[in-house]
Parts: sequence; structure tokens; C-alpha cells
Amino acid sequence: MEREASVVVVREYNAANDRAEAEEVERTCELGSSGKMSLHTDLLGDPASRIRHSPTYLMLVAETCGGVKEIVGLVRGCVKVVTCGKKLPRQGGSTKNTCQVATPTYTKVGYLLGLRVSPSHRRKGIGLRLVRQMEGWFREKGAEYAYMATGNDNEASMRLFTERCDYTKFRAPTILVHPVFAHRLPVPRSVTVLRLDHADAEAIYRRCFATTEFFPRDIDAVLRNPLTVATFLAVPAGCNTARQWPGAEAFLAAPPGSWAVASAWDCGGVLRMEVRGASRLRRGAAAATRAADRAMPWLRIPAVPDLFRPFVAWFLYGVGGGARRGGDGSGGVEGGAQRGAGVGDCVGRRGGGGRPGTAGHTALAVAVVRGGRVVREAAG
Repeated sequence: MEREASVVVVREYNAANDRAEAEEVERTCELGSSGKMSLHTDLLGDPASRIRHSPTYLMLVAETCGGVKEIVGLVRGCVKVVTCGKKLPRQGGSTKNTCQVATPTYTKVGYLLGLRVSPSHRRKGIGLRLVRQMEGWFREKGAEYAYMATGNDNEASMRLFTERCDYTKFRAPTILVHPVFAHRLPVPRSVTVLRLDHADAEAIYRRCFATTEFFPRDIDAVLRNPLTVATFLAVPAGCNTARQWPGAEAFLAAPPGSWAVASAWDCGGVLRMEVRGASRLRRGAAAATRAADRAMPWLRIPAVPDLFRPFVAWFLYGVGGGARRGGDGSGGVEGGAQRGAGVGDCVGRRGGGGRPGTAGHTALAVAVVRGGRVVREAAG
């Protein structure tokens, strides 16, 4: 296989010259088999769109040598600085003081994604060569770990990374999907939802969740990215925060009994998705549910969205919450965050460290995640 891989050269992607061929590789590698339903991803004419919002990124292509050159493989990668642990400050040689505040320990990680090899050139070592060259670039940028995410059923990808590249499976995250095209889910009367500005959102995330595994050190840049639509904070209706937003520092000094926070990222600025290969019967059945729902909305009939035309999705990140420690009103905040890390299994090279905690009031978290009516902007 290594000898066969030598018939290609791996080089950096050139948007001006390689776009059409890179898109063709993407098309030939779409999920699903011929004649079956598959999820088509439209990268909006930019094969590097999935990594372009990262501070440091690279896209590589594998091109055949000889008279007729052809791009037959590609891979994307980016380097991020994230939390990998936490430490407590020493006071007088002791760490028993429960009032001490943990500080995050950061590391550089390389995220490898979008590995594609044309079906006609598979089993020739091209995928392995792309991975190895991307890992070399990770090392040049100072990354200590490399990780990737793949679907549970992608056996070829799992074999490549775990058996040939020495990656280790360390997480199996789940992506939860909820359609929002039809009925707006009501926010409970016991909850008030506020929309935070970037500075307040950053302050809350850093204070409460900075020691959570994979927390991005550049959370400020993430929140200020145009694709971050908004950050929402849910608190009990009637509490002081619901009546008058005091600012992030005052909120954290005396938080309500329970609260939850989440931010929304508009994936439509990067890609569109579409389900292809569905039979006329499936399409017709889905359309019938939508028609029935439109005719009798009060029945709240479960309707299947029109996934057979291009659609967009919003990704909720930074979902977490907190509760006042005990009932003594001391103002200490317990918190945890759960952040999406891809679809299906995650595997990492030299991966390790930590387990994110979770806390907070379930009803408040649901109110934020389901994106109910925003009561008002948070303002001092």
C-alpha cells in the first residue's frame, strides 16, 4: 500500500485551482450507498468552509502523478488551544482550602476532519498518507494531541485511525436533533429567558466552565464570530436577575437558585444539508404529515420537516447550568458544561484527561435548548 500511495503527491489545497476537483471528490464520497437514502452536504462552493473559522487551519489534497493529474483525496485540519485539566493554587503548602478557585490547564490539539478518498483510489494507502502529513503539520504548530470524529457505522475510518494510526477511542458523544420548523415550544411561566451580550456571555463561560475538558481558550472569538447567533440565559421568573439584569459579575456573585446558559451557532453560514435517495412514497408520507399539521395545527400532529430540499441547522454549544452551593446563600457556583464534539465516536491520539461535570435545573436547560421566546435583552 505504501508503494501504491507513492503515485500521488500530497500538497496544500489551492482554492483558485483545486476547488472544482475537490468538490467532485466530496460528491463521490457522499454518505450512503447508491439507491439508498444519504445525507448530502453542500459546502457552498468552499471546500475549506468547515475549518475557515478556526484561527489556524490547513487543507491538504492528494493528487496523482504522471501525465494527467487528478485530485483523488483530501483532508482538513485545524489547531486549537483547549482545556485539558485544572489545578488549584497552593496556599501555605496546602490545597485543602475549599474556597480556592481552580484554574484551567491548556494544551494545543489538532482536529482532523473531512478525510476523503475517491472510491476508485481506496485501499492504496492514500488516506494514511494524508493523515500522516496532517499530523506532521500539527506537530509543527505545537499540537500535543490529535483527535477526530466519525460515525458509529464508519468501520473503515475506525480501522484506519485505531489500527494503523494508533488512535484511541475516548468519547462517544451524541448529537440530539429537534425540528423547529413548525411549532414554537413554549417557555414555562416559571422561567425567564434573557439574551446576553458577548462580554457577559464570555464572563459567565470563563468563570463557570473554563476548567471543563475541551473548553476553547478563545471563547471570546467564538462568541464574537458572526455565525454565533446569540447566547441565552434562563433564570427563575421573579428572581432579581429576571427583573433587572445586574451584569455578569454581579450575577455570578449572587446567582439565583438555578440557571442555564447556551449559545447558538448558525451552521447555514458554512454548509447546507439535504437528504437524497428517498422514495416517492417516503417523500409523499412526509409531505402528508406537514399538510395535516397545517390544516389542524391545534392537534400538534408530529410533522416530518422537508429534509429533501436544502436545509440549515443551528448548533447549540456551551450548554450548561449552575446551582447555588448548598442553601446557605454563600454565592458559590457549581457548574458544568457539555459541548458538542462531532458525530458518533471520537478517537484521539494521545488523548486523555478529565470528565466534564453537569449541573443545573433541567427545566431551565430545556427552556434554553428549545429556543423559546426571548423575554427581553439583558441590559444593566
